[in-house]
Amino acid sequence: MSSETADTREPNGAAQGREDRDAEAVSRFVERFASEMTEAGMQRMASRVFAALLADDDASMTSAELALALQISPAAVSGAINYLTQVSMVGRERDPGSRRDRYRLHNEIWYTTFASRDRVLTRWENTLRDGARTLGEHTPAGARIAETAAFFEFMQSELGAMMDRWEEYRKTLELPTAEDSRDA
Repeated sequence: MSSETADTREPNGAAQGREDRDAEAVSRFVERFASEMTEAGMQRMASRVFAALLADDDASMTSAELALALQISPAAVSGAINYLTQVSMVGRERDPGSRRDRYRLHNEIWYTTFASRDRVLTRWENTLRDGARTLGEHTPAGARIAETAAFFEFMQSELGAMMDRWEEYRKTLELPTAEDSRDA
């Protein structure tokens, strides 16, 4: 994002010049989506920060912009960003010539997020298989853990195929990219 855009942000974090947007409606969307993510198990502040970045045209904001947009403290932003970077949903970068960090959603965020779960599922599956062997696969606990490992193995094989199908399906959607929207 250019420094001109960074200096012309509304209190909700959105870049000015989007006359067709109702700032209150954008804020309600951010809070509603964050609430849905929180209800699904994500940390509350991380959900809010993620939703704010998702709703930003550049998918990129500084800590100060996030704090202002969400009416939260810099410490709350920091904690949320730490969580989001740990789970690979957000990246850090520096504006050229600045000491300020900028937080950005990864391109194809949902694809990237789910694809990175593959490594997690593999680790869980391996640990669960070890646990089933340790407990004895024919004991009630061992059988339950072995079934859980089999579930993760199944999820992992299906996730790869599903991500491939998504890539093919996505090509048929004719959706504008973020770059197309910025050029308009």
